[in-house]
Amino acid sequence: MKYLHTMVRVTDIEQSLRFYRDALGLKELKRHESEKGRFTLVFLAAEGDEDAQVELTYNWDPESYSGGRNFGHLAYAVDDIYAVCKRLQDHGVVINRPPRDGHMAFVRSPDNISVELLQKGSALAPREPWASMPNVGAW
Repeated sequence: MKYLHTMVRVTDIEQSLRFYRDALGLKELKRHESEKGRFTLVFLAAEGDEDAQVELTYNWDPESYSGGRNFGHLAYAVDDIYAVCKRLQDHGVVINRPPRDGHMAFVRSPDNISVELLQKGSALAPREPWASMPNVGAW
């Protein structure tokens, strides 16, 4: 058995790509558009970890998706949690659970999917402004 991907339904493909690709830093690996099925699939992965993919599924006909929190979360190990959180902030992403401990943070995608960020190796030393930032919303 081999892990292939996690599928997340999205309501706005461009907004979701700005989050997953531009802000979070995942790389688009492939895209499939089905005129007959009226959907677009975009597969993304972290650089150097192409076997752990996220599949964004965009259905062209409007649908309402609820229960994003019921999904759980995606989790990524990062080289510098402070730098990643800063890049996300610079892209307008709210840091729901700041990395006060230098180890863990949570953000949400435009479709309310929770994304956990974990510092690779040992936690970084606490650093401002992160150390004193409060939690925002649910994560």
